[in-house]
Amino acid sequence: MALIYPVNSSAVHPARLSPDYKSSVKRTPQKPLVLIRQTLSELTGPVYGQDAVRPNDHDLTLQHKGEPLGERIIVHGHVRDEDGRSVPHTLLEIWQANAAGRYVHVADQHPAPLDPNFTGAGRAMTDASGYYKFVTIKPGAYPWGNHPNAWRPAHIHFSLFGSAFVSRLVTQMYFPNDPLFAFDPIFHAVTDERARLRMISNFDLESTQPGWALAYRFDIVLRGRDATPLDNH
Repeated sequence: MALIYPVNSSAVHPARLSPDYKSSVKRTPQKPLVLIRQTLSELTGPVYGQDAVRPNDHDLTLQHKGEPLGERIIVHGHVRDEDGRSVPHTLLEIWQANAAGRYVHVADQHPAPLDPNFTGAGRAMTDASGYYKFVTIKPGAYPWGNHPNAWRPAHIHFSLFGSAFVSRLVTQMYFPNDPLFAFDPIFHAVTDERARLRMISNFDLESTQPGWALAYRFDIVLRGRDATPLDNH
């Protein structure tokens, strides 16, 4: 799986410095980057494989004794390259807030309830056709202090690994028609409107399970003119 390529190979990705996103000001390098040649050990290991993912790691609703609160959803899609070819055997990890908009993290102390039956993290491998599937709870919006009355649109973080740790890609998946899009500087750090739309999942009625869960399709394109924007921050 060839995931190692310059992150600047596409203009769709956000700039490292996005002043409206205040954290990027401190995180952005102030000096030119120094490129370090990757060694054979970095390019070939560690290797992530099928045996590292347990059978139910993709289902975030089965990780505890009880069922989590909130709207159960299916998130699925394909991972493809710039030519539309499937990328098989790719490790995907997701993490997200719960239905009330709170993460299970010590730094998240805003007054929303934690759900004892929802940790908000899952893993899955794409199959031979590049297909993946998660079952989870639709996350809630949450305040984040970037500017007065700042709220993040509901989203799920995605991480994709190639055959080595240095080939990790990170992006965010949003939900259709979120009224917070217009006010979110992270979403708008991707300045190309067509590229921003590729971070929004599509409601997928055909893949819903009647009486059990709605479904959203989120296809990920690794590079090229149709690449899914990466989270460079």
